[in-house]
Amino acid sequence: MTSKGRQLKELINSPKILVTPGVYDGYSARLTQHLGFKSGSITGAGTSESRLGWADRGVMGLDENVNNARRLADCCDLLLRADADTGYGNAMSVYFATRAFEKAGVAAVMFEDQVWPKRCGHMAGKGVIPAEEMVQKVKAACDARHDNDFVIISRTDAAGTHNVDEAIRRLNMYAEAGADCMYADALLSKEDIAKVAKSVPKPLIVNMGLGMRTRKTTPLMTPKELQDLGVAVVSYPRLLTTAALKGMMNAMKVFTEEVIGKEKLVARDDLQVSFDEINDLMGMKQLDDLERRYAGG
Repeated sequence: MTSKGRQLKELINSPKILVTPGVYDGYSARLTQHLGFKSGSITGAGTSESRLGWADRGVMGLDENVNNARRLADCCDLLLRADADTGYGNAMSVYFATRAFEKAGVAAVMFEDQVWPKRCGHMAGKGVIPAEEMVQKVKAACDARHDNDFVIISRTDAAGTHNVDEAIRRLNMYAEAGADCMYADALLSKEDIAKVAKSVPKPLIVNMGLGMRTRKTTPLMTPKELQDLGVAVVSYPRLLTTAALKGMMNAMKVFTEEVIGKEKLVARDDLQVSFDEINDLMGMKQLDDLERRYAGG
């Protein structure tokens, strides 16, 4: 049987760009699979915000992150990429983090070269560790995996702290150390994306902030435009988290304005899905089949 890592590598290396929505819980993972996507990126920010209730500022640790990845891998067939932040320590910590995520059932894991505590790549005040220290983390991750096809992704935040040339220098060092894919966060122009894609020897992943309104972020481009620049994978880490939060805000607004204190209610179908829709998406048919098989239901 072909491993998840091998399947993901085939998608990454195919001529067509791989589109990976950001997933963070059962709803988002199952919906992404239901809509026909083959891969999903587990958003570290979304995991921290939804599970811990704290912004992406280094509050989440390895256990919370791995446990969430395991739950998502268990409930869907997506080829998942985990976001392991900085690896929660030094190169030895990265070694054991890699083993934990591989065992959790994901197809890939990403480590970044920020200092700890890390922060979202588009937040002010981030810093990066020496490139040589990150090289050792990459080597540790590659040595730790049991399946040589388990995908190791190296991310640099140096474009924001230094410049694009420094980001390219670092990514080339990480590629030489054994990383399978490159990830340059917070590139601020189409020209920067094209330059990085042309200058690194491994497939490049780019993050699109669709669903995230901020003054200074990567310009929004279509997958076709990114593919034409040489990008192999595009992820949308904030798309579903912000959509979910906006939906909850809209629902609570209606609830407080049109339900509380009212004597007569008017149903708002635009703010809800049906009971059957939820059950269909969340695997009710499979549970019914199992019950009939084993409990005679």
